[in-house]
Amino acid sequence: MGKTPPKFDPRMTPARPDLAAAWLKGEVEAARFVEGEKRILLGPFAALTRIPDASAPLDSMILYGEPFEVYEDKSGWVWGRSGVDGYVGYAPSAGFLPAAEVPEPTHKVIAATTHLYPEPKAKCYPLGALPRLARVAPTGRVENAFAEMADGLWIPQVHLAALDAWEPDYVLSAYGFLGAPYLWGGRTAAGVDCSGLAQMALAMAGMDAPRDSDLQEAALGRPLESGEKLRRGDLVFWPGHVGILTSPRGLIHANGHHMAVAAEPLRDAVDRIGAPRSYRRLPLRRRLTQD
Repeated sequence: MGKTPPKFDPRMTPARPDLAAAWLKGEVEAARFVEGEKRILLGPFAALTRIPDASAPLDSMILYGEPFEVYEDKSGWVWGRSGVDGYVGYAPSAGFLPAAEVPEPTHKVIAATTHLYPEPKAKCYPLGALPRLARVAPTGRVENAFAEMADGLWIPQVHLAALDAWEPDYVLSAYGFLGAPYLWGGRTAAGVDCSGLAQMALAMAGMDAPRDSDLQEAALGRPLESGEKLRRGDLVFWPGHVGILTSPRGLIHANGHHMAVAAEPLRDAVDRIGAPRSYRRLPLRRRLTQD
């Protein structure tokens, strides 16, 4: 079989020599084309990797309540495409349920992490936890400031917001991850990488962003003109790395030097990493309309 044409980025294209998404028929070569099945993850998160191997490097994560278009379910692994950012990969099949069997989520987690309680009592021992931006379906029942979920577990009501409630400032959202450990492919406060931090901070402000830094550089905002002054909220790109300016001279980013999300002077990062490849400007406000 021929290779996928160069115009199709393999990270975003559900196509293999033996199998591809039906919507790619006529665009790529594959032995078989199939319609995808929309599933929803009902687990805290699922690792997304390039091969179906638990020891494979982490490429990204699917979070609780996020959709995943499945094209193959085989030997304990699903292969498909994220319904959030289009990223393609393999994930353990446990926890992925057909969308028709899952209540439509109406809320999201806004705390760094929230716990799932068997009863609406803070002194109960929690049965699990969910990361920031997990999508949930409360029943509408509230007791002792806890909201009941569709599965009968309870979450502190203060940790939830409506899906369409956005943070007004993605720089402050990025600060919500400050100190989180660095994790290649991570998208949670328990572990996040540079592009994951940018993606999640922007998502909290209602802005969609691709998964990887090179894709973000190509798709987000506009390039700064020569001589244009830096300002808070600009994105700074190095080869394989991205950070968010907290001021014309300050930067917040998840990085391997600190092995954490750290805020530091931009000059320190430039001296350590080298000259940035580009700067891009985004609006410092949430998106008012959804595309």
